[in-house]
Amino acid sequence: MPALHNVLLLGGSGKVARLLTPLLLQRSWNVTSIIRDPAQVANLEKLGEGQAGKLNVLVRSLEEITSDAQAKTLIDEVKPDYVVWSAGAGGKGAPERTFKIDRDAACHFIRASVATPSVTKFVMISFITSRLKKPSWWTEEIWQEQLNTTLKVLKRYYEAKVAADQVLYEEGKKRKDFAGICLRPGTLTLEPAGKVRLGKIPVANGTSSRASVANLTALLLDAPGIKSCWLDMLDGDEDPEAAVKRCIEEGVDAAEGEPFY
Repeated sequence: MPALHNVLLLGGSGKVARLLTPLLLQRSWNVTSIIRDPAQVANLEKLGEGQAGKLNVLVRSLEEITSDAQAKTLIDEVKPDYVVWSAGAGGKGAPERTFKIDRDAACHFIRASVATPSVTKFVMISFITSRLKKPSWWTEEIWQEQLNTTLKVLKRYYEAKVAADQVLYEEGKKRKDFAGICLRPGTLTLEPAGKVRLGKIPVANGTSSRASVANLTALLLDAPGIKSCWLDMLDGDEDPEAAVKRCIEEGVDAAEGEPFY
Protein backbone atom coordinates (compact mmCIF):
# COMPACT_ATOMS: atom_id res chain seq x y z
CA MET A 1 0.00 0.00 0.00
CA PRO A 2 1.46 3.41 -0.92
CA ALA A 3 2.17 5.83 1.93
CA LEU A 4 -0.66 8.18 2.77
CA HIS A 5 1.69 11.15 2.89
CA ASN A 6 5.33 12.07 2.34
CA VAL A 7 6.75 14.51 4.87
CA LEU A 8 9.92 16.57 4.47
CA LEU A 9 11.24 17.23 7.98
CA LEU A 10 13.81 20.03 8.01
CA GLY A 11 16.02 19.97 11.09
CA GLY A 12 15.43 16.28 11.74
CA SER A 13 17.99 15.86 14.51
CA GLY A 14 16.42 18.43 16.86
CA LYS A 15 14.60 17.34 20.02
CA VAL A 16 11.09 18.16 18.72
CA ALA A 17 11.82 16.55 15.35
CA ARG A 18 13.03 13.33 17.00
CA LEU A 19 9.75 13.14 18.93
CA LEU A 20 7.70 13.99 15.84
CA THR A 21 9.31 11.44 13.50
CA PRO A 22 7.79 8.29 15.11
CA LEU A 23 4.35 9.98 15.33
CA LEU A 24 4.38 10.50 11.55
CA LEU A 25 5.74 7.02 10.78
CA GLN A 26 3.03 5.45 12.98
CA ARG A 27 0.45 6.97 10.63
CA SER A 28 1.98 5.01 7.73
CA TRP A 29 3.48 8.24 6.39
CA ASN A 30 6.95 8.36 4.88
CA VAL A 31 9.40 10.86 6.40
CA THR A 32 12.53 12.32 4.84
CA SER A 33 14.57 13.82 7.66
CA ILE A 34 17.17 16.44 6.73
CA ILE A 35 20.15 16.67 9.08
CA ARG A 36 23.56 18.35 8.92
CA ASP A 37 25.80 15.90 10.78
CA PRO A 38 26.57 12.53 9.12
CA ALA A 39 27.50 11.13 12.55
CA GLN A 40 23.82 11.29 13.55
CA VAL A 41 22.45 9.22 10.65
CA ALA A 42 22.62 5.78 12.32
CA ASN A 43 21.08 7.09 15.52
CA LEU A 44 18.21 8.76 13.67
CA GLU A 45 17.56 5.75 11.45
CA LYS A 46 16.69 3.77 14.60
CA LEU A 47 13.54 5.91 14.89
CA GLY A 48 12.25 4.17 11.76
CA GLU A 49 12.70 0.61 13.00
CA GLY A 50 9.47 -1.39 13.15
CA GLN A 51 7.35 1.54 11.93
CA ALA A 52 4.53 1.46 9.38
CA GLY A 53 6.03 4.32 7.36
CA LYS A 54 9.49 4.55 5.86
CA LEU A 55 12.19 6.87 7.20
CA ASN A 56 14.86 8.27 4.92
CA VAL A 57 17.66 10.37 6.45
CA LEU A 58 19.47 12.81 4.15
CA VAL A 59 22.59 14.79 5.08
CA ARG A 60 22.33 18.36 3.77
CA SER A 61 23.36 21.75 5.12
CA LEU A 62 20.45 24.17 5.33
CA GLU A 63 23.01 26.94 5.77
CA GLU A 64 24.05 26.35 2.16
CA ILE A 65 20.51 26.84 0.81
CA THR A 66 20.80 30.40 -0.47
CA SER A 67 17.96 30.59 -3.02
CA ASP A 68 14.37 29.48 -3.56
CA ALA A 69 15.65 27.43 -6.52
CA GLN A 70 18.02 25.41 -4.30
CA ALA A 71 15.22 24.71 -1.82
CA LYS A 72 12.95 23.71 -4.73
CA THR A 73 15.60 21.22 -5.95
CA LEU A 74 15.47 19.41 -2.61
CA ILE A 75 11.66 19.49 -2.55
CA ASP A 76 11.56 18.09 -6.10
CA GLU A 77 13.96 15.33 -5.04
CA VAL A 78 11.96 14.32 -1.97
CA LYS A 79 8.48 14.95 -3.45
CA PRO A 80 6.72 15.72 -0.16
CA ASP A 81 3.14 16.85 0.22
CA TYR A 82 3.79 18.14 3.77
CA VAL A 83 6.83 20.14 4.95
CA VAL A 84 7.82 20.76 8.58
CA TRP A 85 10.41 23.36 9.60
CA SER A 86 11.93 22.35 12.94
CA ALA A 87 15.43 23.61 12.14
CA GLY A 88 17.47 26.43 13.60
CA ALA A 89 20.98 27.62 14.27
CA GLY A 90 20.32 27.13 17.98
CA GLY A 91 22.58 30.04 18.82
CA LYS A 92 25.61 28.11 17.56
CA GLY A 93 28.29 29.59 15.31
CA ALA A 94 28.62 33.16 14.11
CA PRO A 95 25.67 35.53 14.73
CA GLU A 96 24.87 35.75 11.01
CA ARG A 97 24.28 31.97 11.02
CA THR A 98 20.97 32.60 12.79
CA PHE A 99 19.84 34.81 9.91
CA LYS A 100 21.17 32.35 7.30
CA ILE A 101 19.19 29.43 8.73
CA ASP A 102 16.27 30.71 10.84
CA ARG A 103 15.34 33.48 8.41
CA ASP A 104 16.86 33.02 4.94
CA ALA A 105 16.81 29.23 4.49
CA ALA A 106 13.37 29.06 6.14
CA CYS A 107 12.01 31.66 3.70
CA HIS A 108 13.54 29.83 0.72
CA PHE A 109 11.78 26.61 1.73
CA ILE A 110 8.49 28.42 2.36
CA ARG A 111 8.50 30.03 -1.09
CA ALA A 112 9.64 26.82 -2.78
CA SER A 113 6.87 24.88 -1.02
CA VAL A 114 4.17 27.33 -2.09
CA ALA A 115 5.57 27.13 -5.65
CA THR A 116 5.18 23.32 -5.60
CA PRO A 117 1.51 22.42 -6.23
CA SER A 118 1.85 18.99 -4.61
CA VAL A 119 2.88 20.55 -1.25
CA THR A 120 -0.34 21.36 0.61
CA LYS A 121 0.81 21.97 4.22
CA PHE A 122 3.81 23.64 5.82
CA VAL A 123 4.21 23.69 9.61
CA MET A 124 6.71 26.15 11.08
CA ILE A 125 7.80 25.69 14.69
CA SER A 126 8.27 29.23 16.01
CA PHE A 127 7.78 30.76 19.48
CA ILE A 128 4.92 32.52 21.23
CA THR A 129 6.35 36.05 21.28
CA SER A 130 7.48 36.07 17.65
CA ARG A 131 5.31 39.01 16.61
CA LEU A 132 5.61 42.64 15.59
CA LYS A 133 2.62 44.10 17.46
CA LYS A 134 0.86 43.59 20.77
CA PRO A 135 -2.15 41.30 20.21
CA SER A 136 -5.50 42.44 21.61
CA TRP A 137 -5.63 39.49 24.02
CA TRP A 138 -2.40 40.56 25.81
CA THR A 139 -2.22 43.44 28.23
CA GLU A 140 0.23 46.27 27.57
CA GLU A 141 2.13 45.07 30.64
CA ILE A 142 2.63 41.58 29.12
CA TRP A 143 3.82 43.06 25.80
CA GLN A 144 6.25 45.50 27.45
CA GLU A 145 7.64 42.71 29.61
CA GLN A 146 8.31 40.62 26.48
CA LEU A 147 9.94 43.57 24.67
CA ASN A 148 12.24 44.16 27.64
CA THR A 149 13.12 40.54 28.37
CA THR A 150 12.70 37.74 25.83
CA LEU A 151 12.82 39.87 22.70
CA LYS A 152 15.85 41.81 23.95
CA VAL A 153 17.83 38.74 25.04
CA LEU A 154 16.92 36.79 21.90
CA LYS A 155 17.03 39.83 19.60
CA ARG A 156 18.72 38.16 16.63
CA TYR A 157 16.67 34.96 16.92
CA TYR A 158 13.47 37.02 17.26
CA GLU A 159 14.27 39.14 14.19
CA ALA A 160 14.98 36.00 12.14
CA LYS A 161 11.89 34.09 13.30
CA VAL A 162 9.40 36.92 13.01
CA ALA A 163 10.57 37.57 9.42
CA ALA A 164 10.10 33.89 8.47
CA ASP A 165 6.71 33.73 10.22
CA GLN A 166 5.52 36.74 8.21
CA VAL A 167 6.70 35.21 4.92
CA LEU A 168 4.87 31.95 5.72
CA TYR A 169 1.68 33.88 6.47
CA GLU A 170 1.85 36.01 3.33
CA GLU A 171 2.95 33.19 1.01
CA GLY A 172 0.37 30.82 2.50
CA LYS A 173 -2.43 33.15 1.42
CA LYS A 174 -1.41 32.86 -2.23
CA ARG A 175 -2.89 29.37 -2.66
CA LYS A 176 -6.35 28.28 -1.49
CA ASP A 177 -5.18 24.65 -1.34
CA PHE A 178 -2.16 25.41 0.87
CA ALA A 179 -2.06 25.74 4.67
CA GLY A 180 0.89 27.62 6.18
CA ILE A 181 0.65 26.82 9.90
CA CYS A 182 2.84 28.55 12.48
CA LEU A 183 2.91 26.68 15.81
CA ARG A 184 4.22 28.96 18.56
CA PRO A 185 5.24 27.30 21.85
CA GLY A 186 6.59 28.89 25.02
CA THR A 187 9.63 27.74 27.01
CA LEU A 188 10.38 24.22 25.80
CA THR A 189 10.66 21.41 28.37
CA LEU A 190 11.39 17.68 28.37
CA GLU A 191 8.10 16.82 30.10
CA PRO A 192 5.87 14.11 28.56
CA ALA A 193 3.07 15.10 26.18
CA GLY A 194 -0.07 16.29 27.91
CA LYS A 195 -2.96 18.71 27.72
CA VAL A 196 -2.48 22.12 26.11
CA ARG A 197 -3.60 25.69 25.62
CA LEU A 198 -3.85 26.47 21.91
CA GLY A 199 -4.84 29.49 19.83
CA LYS A 200 -4.99 33.00 21.30
CA ILE A 201 -3.62 32.72 24.83
CA PRO A 202 -3.89 35.69 27.25
CA VAL A 203 -0.40 35.07 28.67
CA ALA A 204 3.03 35.00 27.02
CA ASN A 205 5.09 33.21 29.67
CA GLY A 206 4.76 29.50 30.24
CA THR A 207 6.11 26.09 29.41
CA SER A 208 5.51 23.89 26.39
CA SER A 209 6.47 20.22 26.50
CA ARG A 210 8.47 19.34 23.37
CA ALA A 211 6.48 16.10 23.20
CA SER A 212 3.25 18.13 23.12
CA VAL A 213 4.69 20.36 20.37
CA ALA A 214 5.48 17.22 18.35
CA ASN A 215 2.04 15.76 19.03
CA LEU A 216 0.28 18.98 17.97
CA THR A 217 2.40 19.20 14.81
CA ALA A 218 1.30 15.68 13.83
CA LEU A 219 -2.34 16.49 14.64
CA LEU A 220 -2.23 19.72 12.59
CA LEU A 221 -0.75 17.89 9.61
CA ASP A 222 -3.41 15.20 9.98
CA ALA A 223 -6.32 17.64 10.36
CA PRO A 224 -8.64 18.08 7.38
CA GLY A 225 -9.91 21.56 6.66
CA ILE A 226 -7.09 23.49 8.33
CA LYS A 227 -6.18 26.84 6.80
CA SER A 228 -3.15 29.10 7.11
CA CYS A 229 -2.91 30.36 10.70
CA TRP A 230 -0.77 31.14 13.71
CA LEU A 231 -1.48 29.10 16.83
CA ASP A 232 0.13 30.01 20.14
CA MET A 233 0.67 27.03 22.43
CA LEU A 234 1.43 26.35 26.09
CA ASP A 235 0.93 23.43 28.44
CA GLY A 236 -2.64 23.59 29.69
CA ASP A 237 -5.86 21.73 30.41
CA GLU A 238 -7.43 21.03 27.00
CA ASP A 239 -7.17 17.72 25.19
CA PRO A 240 -4.87 18.31 22.18
CA GLU A 241 -7.23 16.66 19.65
CA ALA A 242 -10.12 18.80 20.94
CA ALA A 243 -7.95 21.94 20.89
CA VAL A 244 -6.98 21.41 17.24
CA LYS A 245 -10.60 20.71 16.28
CA ARG A 246 -11.81 23.84 18.10
CA CYS A 247 -9.19 26.08 16.49
CA ILE A 248 -10.09 24.82 13.00
CA GLU A 249 -13.86 25.08 13.54
CA GLU A 250 -13.58 28.59 15.02
CA GLY A 251 -11.00 29.77 12.47
CA VAL A 252 -8.63 30.83 15.26
CA ASP A 253 -5.65 32.83 14.00
CA ALA A 254 -3.18 34.40 16.45
CA ALA A 255 -1.69 36.47 13.60
CA GLU A 256 -4.59 38.84 14.19
CA GLY A 257 -3.25 42.31 14.94
CA GLU A 258 -0.07 41.91 12.89
CA PRO A 259 0.49 44.53 10.14
CA PHE A 260 0.16 41.86 7.42
CA TYR A 261 -2.95 40.15 8.87
